[in-house]
Amino acid sequence: MGTLYLVRHGQASFGADDYDQLSELGQRQSVQLGRYWAERGLRFDAVITGSLRRHHQTWAGIAEGAGLALQPLVWPGLNEYDADAVIRCIHPHPLQKATSAAETPELYRSHFRLLRDGLTQWMAGTVSPQGMPTYNDFVRGVTSALDHVRAQHQQQNVLLVSSGGPIATAVAHVLGLSPEASIELNLRIRNSAVTEFQFNPKRHSLLSYNTVAHLDHPDFKDWVSYA
Repeated sequence: MGTLYLVRHGQASFGADDYDQLSELGQRQSVQLGRYWAERGLRFDAVITGSLRRHHQTWAGIAEGAGLALQPLVWPGLNEYDADAVIRCIHPHPLQKATSAAETPELYRSHFRLLRDGLTQWMAGTVSPQGMPTYNDFVRGVTSALDHVRAQHQQQNVLLVSSGGPIATAVAHVLGLSPEASIELNLRIRNSAVTEFQFNPKRHSLLSYNTVAHLDHPDFKDWVSYA
């Protein structure tokens, strides 16, 4: 039996013009995860990442912290959906930007309310966000990576670095959950969190979900983030 470790990227740049870039905290989270695994003697036989910059930067941080030199297999099917495109389908007007710190929490909540609604409609096939695949094709991109792991990496440790949407989709697929359930899983995945599957040639089984044991120390109490 093999083990697949699915890692969400470190904190990216939420609210910036270019989200697809790790923040300074995201870099630290990634390096710390690598150090944590190295301290416990965990090594990987293969690495798979999406093609987004934040995926590559997260893997680079893990590799730095763990002293790894593996060449990752890039799997575009592990890329995140375009949240802005999803929201524009149901809210074509520019979103309000915060002008003070007091406005930020409510605008943050409004963003994710719109995202939930847009994702639900995309999953149902009632909207088609510009530049995005259909939801069924998105799911196939994720499940094809799982199929590849089962076929090619028996009895090995495999690291998969992706985003919240694909990881939640993978968990929902393995557990037989509804697409709507994957939205709630997605919105609760923490940055640099680890989800584990055990696998054999026939199936994956969920072992753990959304853990941040590498940040479970007083020195890292302010390092846990979600966006």
